[in-house]
Amino acid sequence: MTLATAPSETSPSETPSPAPAAPLSDLVARDAREFGAYARAGGWAFALMVARSVRPGGQGAEETPKVSAKEFATLAGCSPERVMRYYKAWDRAADDGLVPHFEALAPGQEIELPDADVWLSYYASRSSAASERGTAIAEAAEAEGIRPTKALEVAENPTALRAAILADPSTARAARQALLDRVREDPELQAELARDVVRTDDLKKAVATESRAADRIGYVRQIAESGQIRTPAGQTVQAPAELREEAERHLSLLDELDEGEDAGEWATEAYDTMKGLVAGAVEADPELRVQERRTRFYSSLQKATKAFEELTFDDAQDFYEDDMVQRLEQLQQAIGSCLEALRGARGGHTGD
Repeated sequence: MTLATAPSETSPSETPSPAPAAPLSDLVARDAREFGAYARAGGWAFALMVARSVRPGGQGAEETPKVSAKEFATLAGCSPERVMRYYKAWDRAADDGLVPHFEALAPGQEIELPDADVWLSYYASRSSAASERGTAIAEAAEAEGIRPTKALEVAENPTALRAAILADPSTARAARQALLDRVREDPELQAELARDVVRTDDLKKAVATESRAADRIGYVRQIAESGQIRTPAGQTVQAPAELREEAERHLSLLDELDEGEDAGEWATEAYDTMKGLVAGAVEADPELRVQERRTRFYSSLQKATKAFEELTFDDAQDFYEDDMVQRLEQLQQAIGSCLEALRGARGGHTGD
């Protein structure tokens, strides 16, 4: 019979020590060092490899152990264009005194590199950055205080931009403002947008609505700022003080509206109020009321005269109808009545 062996008790002092750590791999250590160097310097670390290994233009192969950008790219397994982007970034930084020039560097040489944050202001990661279009985009990005690479990425992917505009209202608003800024300096874009608007019924209606609101606000603003009113008959006269004050009050309300707030209802209320006040001011002033009626009469008379002068009867036989004669006879009677009224008024005026 086999007896079970009781488990042995181990005193705290006899607790087994942990297994010794495996020796650090040289490959792991090298990766960690290179990662740390890149984290501190960013693209400068790679640019230094190019700057100290690629010979600058004008320097012959016999003068230096460095190689051409094409040879370096072949050794690196990448395109010469990619190598040259690092080369040009280093060249720009050297011109600014941030890093040594190529001629001062030798293969394998180590130097203290600039901070990683500075790298993107010198490096354009896309080939489009070298084009005239890319340069313009980069300059605009710098003017807006953003990284050129961000703007170039958006410019190279219009579909992504479209998706962002369709999905995100804030992106759509930013795009709208950018288009407005651009359209002021681009007549061709102005014409294209105008065509798009008139061909789209909803946009055409919206533009008409906004235009009407703008005209009404302009009417109120003109009274408030100039102190003059335009009467229904078309006269321009000085506005009464209380009328101008009312225009200023409405205008201040309109100016305080938020940018995205619909001004249409406010504009209509201000416009209708001011039109009523103008009509009331005209009726309240006897002299102005007479001038208004005289102006309206002359305006109607000129329109009627012009319309009658445009009638031609050279080929009346081709379109003659009895109704035409009847209408002209009625017109003749109306003119006769007008003449009698005016002659009577003249006689009464002379008698005064």
